[in-house]
Amino acid sequence: MAVDEGTTAPAVGAGADGQLTAQRDAPLGGQAVLEGVMMRGVSAWAVAVRLPTDEQLAARARREKPDPTEAALGDIEVHLHRKTSVLARRRLLRIPVLRGVVALGESLGIGFKALNISVNRTLGEEDEEITGPMWVLTVTLALLMSVVLFFVIPVALTSLVKDQLGSALLFWLVEGVLRTAIFLGYLVAVSRLRDLRRLFEYHGAEHKTISCYEAGLELTPENAQRFSRLHPRCGTSFLLIVMIVAIFAFAPVGLPAWYLLVATRVLGVPLIAGLSFEIIKLTGRHRQAGWAKVVMWPGMQLQKLTTREPDLDQLAVAIAALNAVLETQDEGASADDLVGVEVVA
Repeated sequence: MAVDEGTTAPAVGAGADGQLTAQRDAPLGGQAVLEGVMMRGVSAWAVAVRLPTDEQLAARARREKPDPTEAALGDIEVHLHRKTSVLARRRLLRIPVLRGVVALGESLGIGFKALNISVNRTLGEEDEEITGPMWVLTVTLALLMSVVLFFVIPVALTSLVKDQLGSALLFWLVEGVLRTAIFLGYLVAVSRLRDLRRLFEYHGAEHKTISCYEAGLELTPENAQRFSRLHPRCGTSFLLIVMIVAIFAFAPVGLPAWYLLVATRVLGVPLIAGLSFEIIKLTGRHRQAGWAKVVMWPGMQLQKLTTREPDLDQLAVAIAALNAVLETQDEGASADDLVGVEVVA
């Protein structure tokens, strides 16, 4: 798979923290899962999981509550799934904004399946296939919870003081600030959960591995370790862009009745997600431009909450997942072959 047109030399820069950063973009995405990493490419996605040893499984069975900070010490198991995005097959769906909505739906489905695999394998259980109805129900519930928390609750709370505000402009500002505050508070709270520490470390491993590949260096744990754990296309950055875009997208609505306010917030989510997709896609491809650095900076800082520095064993897991995906790719493929993969890195 081509990383850059006609270029084979490494494209490496230095970040403010002294770690390396990639100067190019590749059509790759990923996600941290339980004791592993999912990587997605043009025609396949793979999950690599570090398995617990038999001794660890036996010890866990004797304990009433497993230790979430305990590292698995077994071999790396890779599950490869061939899948070409519907965006690669249906040109009509590649229309700007619409392609972001489709890509996010696909990413959610793959993410839940990858998480299911990792949970089963780290618990020493056989894989239980997610059926179509289960997939739809899981994704629907996740989306519903997100919409309620970040869109319905802010507008509902702001509506309680609508008469006191007396201005559509003030209502718009207060709701936007409240929505962003809820999002930031949620991230801070999640980042302090001891149970998620290793997941955040694998999140960092995923970013470092993708950056190492984008830079054109050999995929080894030692090379990947040199890169920053922050990535321009991270889902954390994407969600922050969603919060900011929502402020401006809802401004023209004004101050209709409360039920219309709620309806616009719910129905407007796909539009906001699609617009945010275009922004993060554009900044990822032009990451060295001054304007892109300004847009990316807040999201990059937030990634310090959702990523941690991984060790070499965790990087080896991320590399195993990426290598499995790369082995399936067409050497002539480019970013246009999978428009939506780069939503989340």
